[in-house]
Amino acid sequence: MSDILQTVNQSETDQGTEDRLGSNLHLLAGASLAGSLVTFLVAPWLTGVFVIAFLAIVGYGWFAYQERTAKGLMFLATVSTALVLVLIIAFLFYRSAPAFEHMGLDILYADGDYWSRADDRYSLYPAIWGTVLTTILATIVAAPLGIASAIFISEIAPSWAHELMKPAVETLAGIPSIVYGFIGFTIINGYMMDNFGLNSIGSIIVVGIVVGLMALPTVASVAEDAVASVPDHMKDGAAAIGATEWQTIKSVTLPASFSGVSAAVLLGVGRAVGETMAATVILGNVMQLPEPLYNVFGNTVTLTSLIASQYGNSHGLHREALFAAGVILFITVMALSITAQFIEERMKQNLGGDV
Repeated sequence: MSDILQTVNQSETDQGTEDRLGSNLHLLAGASLAGSLVTFLVAPWLTGVFVIAFLAIVGYGWFAYQERTAKGLMFLATVSTALVLVLIIAFLFYRSAPAFEHMGLDILYADGDYWSRADDRYSLYPAIWGTVLTTILATIVAAPLGIASAIFISEIAPSWAHELMKPAVETLAGIPSIVYGFIGFTIINGYMMDNFGLNSIGSIIVVGIVVGLMALPTVASVAEDAVASVPDHMKDGAAAIGATEWQTIKSVTLPASFSGVSAAVLLGVGRAVGETMAATVILGNVMQLPEPLYNVFGNTVTLTSLIASQYGNSHGLHREALFAAGVILFITVMALSITAQFIEERMKQNLGGDV
């Protein structure tokens, strides 16, 4: 009996020693990482020493205490992601503050000379309106086509077509935006100029079509997941009472997946709002409003194309005004993302599913 107790006590002692060593390694790793951050700011030439120390500690910990090291690294990655996001937000608002102080609410809506470096007068009204128009047009293109594609891939297409089309649609999201923009500028814009007599090189409707096609894979992919998540017993119940395949889709599948489909459309809208290169390539990037305001064949600028086309030669209050445009973009996209997550959460509660 005494031998058993002695063995148990020894095991507990060894476990306690291992826990202390693991804790000490965590402290050393944290100290070396903090030291690398501090020296990066005050003495960059010392940063490499702390980075090497951190890597050495992590390497030893991975072989000696792999589970605890993996947990620590995942925690560090999570904290780093949150910290980077907070720093980006703080920097964005800090740099845009002088522009908001100088212009007040006129930076959002001001008539007359919208963008004058000589007078330090900067109004984002044309860029905001251009973003609204292009987003509406992109949604008109992406929402119906994306939802129709999702329904076809999930409910109608045979298995071989499903396996072929779903990866193909998702692959479209990987095409660089500059390629979409160049195709829109050379093909779609040229067609519009030849057949509609446009006076300017770029037009809002071309940007809306191109950005809508770019947002289409996002809408189709997310909406397809939402449609596929509808429980089979709901569809089987409709079929049991004699409903056709289309009646089941129209009366059961779409209503049940409406929240997820709506979230997919909002994510697509977020993609449209934040698109930069396609709008920069196609539009003439002139700081003016279309006449009349609903003239989608006119030329203007969007918030993203404004930043992309002018940040290279900006300074002083001009640059702070571009940061203000970034703040408006950030708030808009964040609101869309939060709304999409809220809608998705409502769908989880309604269906009891995972999507």
